[in-house]
Amino acid sequence: MPKRTKKYEESLIEALKDPKEAAAYLNAHLDEEESDEVFLLALRDVARAHGVGEVAENASLGRESLYKTLSKGGNPKLSTLRSLLKAVGLTLSVQSEKKRAS
Repeated sequence: MPKRTKKYEESLIEALKDPKEAAAYLNAHLDEEESDEVFLLALRDVARAHGVGEVAENASLGRESLYKTLSKGGNPKLSTLRSLLKAVGLTLSVQSEKKRAS
């Protein structure tokens, strides 16, 4: 009897189509202890879930440029990150680390 399990990568890509799942995935990889490269690779997974070609077009980037931006050595501008996040239905925000003592 054949197994009815999906490969991890297939399950991940399917889950990352949901904006809430994608946001949680990216936030989990946006830890101070993680390198910037890890976050960019996670963003690449999200882009793959939404179709790299479509994401590149919606972000006004060439497909090759998108791959280079999201590679281990990528160093995207803030404006590029905003465009990429917008292309997959997400936005960038900042939160306070701790509450101030009054």
